[in-house]
Amino acid sequence: MVLARSLAVAVIGIEGHLVEVEADLARGLPGFTLIGLPDAALHEARDRVRAAVLNSGERWPDQKITVGLFPATLPKSGSCFDLAMAAAILCASGAVPARAVARRILIGELALDGRLRPVRGVLPAVLAAVEAGRKRIIVPEANAAEASLVPGAVIEPMRNLSGVLDLLRGRSVPSLPPSVPPVAAAAGPPDPELTDLADVAGQARGRLAAEVAAAGGHHLFMVGPPGSGKTMLAERLPGVLPPLDPTAALEVTAVHSVAGVLPASRPLVTRPPFRSPHHSATPAALVGSGSSVIRPGLASQAHHGILFLDEAPEFGRTSLDALRQPLESGVVEVARARATTRFPARFLLVLAANPCPCSRARGPRDPSCECPSAVRRRYLARLSGPLLDRIDIQVALASPTRAELKADRGLGESSGAVAERVSRARSAMERRLAGTPWRRNAEVPGPALRRRWPLRPEATRLADRAYERGLLTARGLDRVFRVAWTIADIEGTDRPGPAEVGLALDLRLPGRSA
Repeated sequence: MVLARSLAVAVIGIEGHLVEVEADLARGLPGFTLIGLPDAALHEARDRVRAAVLNSGERWPDQKITVGLFPATLPKSGSCFDLAMAAAILCASGAVPARAVARRILIGELALDGRLRPVRGVLPAVLAAVEAGRKRIIVPEANAAEASLVPGAVIEPMRNLSGVLDLLRGRSVPSLPPSVPPVAAAAGPPDPELTDLADVAGQARGRLAAEVAAAGGHHLFMVGPPGSGKTMLAERLPGVLPPLDPTAALEVTAVHSVAGVLPASRPLVTRPPFRSPHHSATPAALVGSGSSVIRPGLASQAHHGILFLDEAPEFGRTSLDALRQPLESGVVEVARARATTRFPARFLLVLAANPCPCSRARGPRDPSCECPSAVRRRYLARLSGPLLDRIDIQVALASPTRAELKADRGLGESSGAVAERVSRARSAMERRLAGTPWRRNAEVPGPALRRRWPLRPEATRLADRAYERGLLTARGLDRVFRVAWTIADIEGTDRPGPAEVGLALDLRLPGRSA
C-alpha cells in the first residue's frame, strides 16, 4: 500500500477551506473510489483525471485507487480538485516527488486532453491558502490575473497537466503571462461617458435625492410617470459613487468570482457594481440559490454597489420581501439541507415605480389616466409597508414641463461635480464614524445615532411632530435623522439643524406636511 497527499481548497460561500487530498494505491482489482462528501461533479472527476493523465503521456496505475478528501465532513463541490487528485495519484505511484507536491496548493479543472481549465472562486481560495501559510499556488493560466491579486501569494500559472508535472519534477518551465479567459462580461455600471447626471433635465428634486442617497448609502424609492427620469437617475448613480477601496474591491471581486460573473477585462472590480434584474426575477435569483453548491444572488453581486429594481411593483411580493433582511444586516444567509452559507450584501437599493398600472398618470386629476384611486392604491401596495419602511428616501417625481426642460438645459451639474461633493461628504462621515463598525450614515443603528450624536430639540421638532401624528414609525424617525446627517455632511456643517432635518423629512414624506 502506497499513500500520498496533496492540498486543494474548497470554497463555501466566499470562504475558502483547505482540503487534504489523499491517494492510496493498494493491491486488488483496478478501480477508482472517491470518498469525502463529494458531489456529482466530483464523482465525474474519476474519468476526467484518468483521461488527462493518459493523454499527458503518463502511466495510469493499474491498482485499486482510493482518493479521500479531508475533512470528510466538509461539503465539496465542483471540478477544482481535479489537479490535486491527479498530483496525489501520480505522487503515490512515484511519478513525481512528494516534497514538491506538499509545498504547493493545486487548483484547477482538467480537460480530457490534460489542459487546465479555469474554475470559479480562485480569489477566495488563494486568500484562504495564504492565510493558512501556503503561499505557492498552482492555478490555470486563465485564473492567473485573479489569483495574483492576493498579496504575498506566489502564483504558478499553468496551461496543462504536463507543465505541472514538469514543474513538480524540477524541470525548466517557461513563465506564462497572466491572462483571463474570454468569457462573457458581467453586467456592470453603465459607461460614465454616456451617463452623466447633467443629462437629467428638469429634475432638481430627483438629482438632490440621488446625491443624498449616494453620499450616505441611503436606499431610494422614486415614484412618477414614464419620462420623469427615474431610470436615468438610477443609471447615473454609479457615476457619482467613489471607487472601491482595496478591501471593498477584494470583497466584491471574491463574490463575482464565486458567482462566475467576473468580467474578462477586469480581474479586479474597482468600480461599484450595478445590477438591474428583470421583474421576473425569483427570490432565489436575488438572494442566492443552490442545493449543494450555493451561488450568490444579485443582492450579493451588488455588494458595495447598486441594486436597481425598475417597475418595482411588477416584481413578485416574495422576491421583494426577501430583500428586507439584507437591507438591515448587509448579509444574506442561505440555508439548505447540506449547508448554510453567508454572503455579504451591503448594497444601495433603488426602487422605481409608476403611480398606476396604466402609467399615464401625470397628476391626480389627469384625464388621460382612467385608473380609480383604489386601483392606484392596490398597485403601489404591492410594495409592502415593512419594505418601504426600510427605504430612507422616498420621492415623488413629476414629468418636467417644456419650460423646465428649456430652463435647465445646459445648467445641470455634471456627475463629476456631484461626485466631488459626495466624496467630501463621505470623508466627513468617515472621520466622525472612525473607531466604530460603521462607515456610512445609513449603516448607523438608531440607538447608537441618538446616544452618540444627539440632536438639539429645536432641530428635531418637525420630525417629532410627524412621528406623533403617525406619519413616521420609530424606524422611519431614525432614518430621517440619518438622512439629515448626510445632508449636513454634504453642506459641510458640523451637525444637522432644523433646515437639514426638515429637508430629510421632505425626502421621506413627499407631499405630506408634518
